[in-house]
Amino acid sequence: MKAKEIRDMSAEEIKTKVGEKKKELNELKIKLEMKTLENPSVIPALKKDIARLLTVLKEKGAK
Repeated sequence: MKAKEIRDMSAEEIKTKVGEKKKELNELKIKLEMKTLENPSVIPALKKDIARLLTVLKEKGAK
C-alpha cells in the first residue's frame, strides 16, 4: 500500500484499515509460531504498511 493511496482515504477508513492489518499481523504471528507460515517475509511488509497508515493518520490529525 502506497502512501499516496493512504492519503486519499478518510481518517475513518484509515482507522479501519489499521485494525484489519493488526488483526492480520496477529494471525500471521500465530502461523509463524506454529511453523505453518509459508512466507515469513510478509510480516515486516505488513508492519511497514501499519506504520504508513498510522503516519498518515497522524498527519491528517495535525492539519
